[in-house]
Amino acid sequence: MQHQVQNEKAIESLPIARYELRFRAEEPYSFRGFTGSAWRGIFGHALKRTVCITRHEHCPECMLYRSCVYPYIFDTPLPVGSEKLRTVQTIPHPFLLEVPWAIPENSEIPIRLTLIGHANRYVVYAIHALEQGACNGVRHSPPLILRQILQEERLGTNVWLPIKNRAGVLTPLPTHQIDLPQMPAKVRIVFETPLRLRCQDRYLTPDRFSFVEFFRNLLGRLSLLKYFHSDEPLTVDFAGLISAANLINFTQMSLRWRDWQRYSSRQKQKLQMGGLMGSADLDLTAAAAPFWPYLWIGQFIHAGKGTSMGLGKFRLESLNDAAA
Repeated sequence: MQHQVQNEKAIESLPIARYELRFRAEEPYSFRGFTGSAWRGIFGHALKRTVCITRHEHCPECMLYRSCVYPYIFDTPLPVGSEKLRTVQTIPHPFLLEVPWAIPENSEIPIRLTLIGHANRYVVYAIHALEQGACNGVRHSPPLILRQILQEERLGTNVWLPIKNRAGVLTPLPTHQIDLPQMPAKVRIVFETPLRLRCQDRYLTPDRFSFVEFFRNLLGRLSLLKYFHSDEPLTVDFAGLISAANLINFTQMSLRWRDWQRYSSRQKQKLQMGGLMGSADLDLTAAAAPFWPYLWIGQFIHAGKGTSMGLGKFRLESLNDAAA
């Protein structure tokens, strides 16, 4: 119980806010397939047009590189003096998008934006960029018009409130301390978009997927997000948690590999972005209880590669009467 309390306190200080932007197409149009990469692309281009004042093509060459909103959110540079990830140029982005797999013709298009940690300071820039980018259409669609902006009242409640009034003034709700719900006895983890986990330079397939690799990724991602995008690093017994995770097994798995491609404008080619989809069941016994806080918050930060475009999204379903 003591370890679980420590884990709960370790994550509750990370501010996470979720916003939903509801668009409509000016002309009849339906979205087919996964458009997360396309939305991420229009968001990035529009954000740079919105905030860039030097018009440098390559951000690292700009004198404002470490103080500009665009690279912080979309191409996050490694802070000077960082004690982590010293061998890489960029760090985990403090945002992610959630995009429906398909939208029927003439339906409203709900796009969810999650901002993590200090990125919530720039919510107005992010929403403006999505609105402006969608005006030019997404994946050959007609222009998309933003009809409504909502924010989740508290993380995980699924209660969405409008935050833009008739005069056009945007008033985001304050971020709250994370309220961890009661732990169920059994939970099903449902992977809604491809989960791309690498282990020993290979992506995990259904036959190689395990709880410890899934948890290792969640723990690492949360640790980096807190270190780079909040005021407090994650201070838990990493080695002890990973060691304990090695002893935990899913009670049942129903996973498949789902192929998906996206076009990279930077690399000028199509990239394979397949990953795991399906579900895995877990008994949250006393041995597994310390992992509950990480599983719960993982729903909102996603896991694996490509999280900013919506990959690695999963939800928890209680397999008993307790709420997940």
